Amino acid sequence: MQWHDDGIILGLKRHGESSVIAEVMTRAHGRHLGLVRGGRSRRMQAALQPGNGVGVTWRARLDEHLGLFQLEASEFRAARLMESPLGVHGVQALATLLRLLPERDPHPDLHDRLAVLLEDIDVPGTAGALYVRFELALLDELGFGLDLSACAASGTQTDLIYVSPKTGRAVSRSAGAPYAARLLELPAFLTDETREPDSEAALAASFRLTGYFLNRHVFEPRGNAMPIARESFIRANLKRLGNVPSEG
Repeated sequence: MQWHDDGIILGLKRHGESSVIAEVMTRAHGRHLGLVRGGRSRRMQAALQPGNGVGVTWRARLDEHLGLFQLEASEFRAARLMESPLGVHGVQALATLLRLLPERDPHPDLHDRLAVLLEDIDVPGTAGALYVRFELALLDELGFGLDLSACAASGTQTDLIYVSPKTGRAVSRSAGAPYAARLLELPAFLTDETREPDSEAALAASFRLTGYFLNRHVFEPRGNAMPIARESFIRANLKRLGNVPSEG
């Protein structure tokens, strides 16, 4: 069996003396593992780095086998990403999120969002907004999508500033006022893909929103804690924006 696809390297694991098992987010074949013979050689190390785009050829005798990867670098992002805490923690956090998906289950939208996000994952503010939207898309792909299109109580599509922690649906200012203390904040930029966060507080609130539902629906049911990589990325992002004081 054989197929060709576009992919993005998520991680590597040593295998034997000279090979690696590569974990790649492919567009048509999902998160996929494969053996790369000679993957630890100096010639291949520059290409086989998390965040790099690759052309993927996979071969195996049977579909259920691990199979062999032939990877050809198409986008060299890793060197740039490793130059900043945002880039390092961002790539790690994204890989951790994508490991929530079943292996070999195709998610082309997430692959495309990942490719876009990696171009700006080291840019404060922009990276945070794209990352939160990626988490919303991931929740949707996992079957726990939020409905931020209209107020759950009145049906209005304007002045949506809350989200119900029970239903994951948006709530308007007037409908949510009596229950504001029990509702989650909905930053305005999350209801309009063309907008950016208007403050550090709005970005922090968006992280809390997606984090709440990821924890409730994904991590806690699996007995897992919130990934350290995600927390490190958030802290690095907000620190760069001046919302978190420097340590020391």
